[in-house]
Amino acid sequence: MQLKAVLFDLDNTLMDRDHMFRSFASQLVQECLVPIDETQRGALIAEMIERDNDGYRPKEGFFQELLDWLPWRQETSLEEVKAYYNRHYMTYAKAMDYAEDTLRYCRDQQLRLGIVTNGHSHRQHEKIDLIHLRPFFDAIIVSGDVDIQKPDPRIYQLALDRLGVQAEETVIVGDHPRNDIWGAAQVGIRGIWLKRKHEWDETLEGGTPWRTIHELKEVPALLEQYTQELCGTKMD
Repeated sequence: MQLKAVLFDLDNTLMDRDHMFRSFASQLVQECLVPIDETQRGALIAEMIERDNDGYRPKEGFFQELLDWLPWRQETSLEEVKAYYNRHYMTYAKAMDYAEDTLRYCRDQQLRLGIVTNGHSHRQHEKIDLIHLRPFFDAIIVSGDVDIQKPDPRIYQLALDRLGVQAEETVIVGDHPRNDIWGAAQVGIRGIWLKRKHEWDETLEGGTPWRTIHELKEVPALLEQYTQELCGTKMD
């Protein structure tokens, strides 16, 4: 038995969504709202980030909330807010720090690689292409393509099937406790939790992280450790 594959989440794991949304919010405040001082601007951006809830809110309701709440420079419609978002948000796409180095390490170790991400098909594929990571992957599973969403166990099993590996030969790296770590654990995949905004949900049972990290550069050493554990090597 040996480690054969690594699955990755996309948003705030391989792609720095925090950077993208903060940059977008800063542009919107600068260009579309009434003139305000630096302190007020920072407070509005922070509030927008909080209300966005890491992208887990339906966009229609979030945009309507912005429309009702923000001090717009001129009268603005919901359609105009949506159009502004669609024009500018993706221009800030950025890979997470150490993402490419981590993926290159995995490739050097002959590991098969997959992405498992929730979202609309065109948007998630666009993100992957904008941060130039598609060539690293053997399988990309987008919920919008397969009509299954994390944490449904079937989406992880689909990833395993497409990679041609078993759960015990695979680890997953992701930032969301339920969608990435707990969900994958339901089919026997160990999780490396990239701890960012989300706190661990103590109500989750049967799916705690195998390891917790704060940067992707910590992944290679853990993969070596996982391989040693599979091979029965005693760890110090």
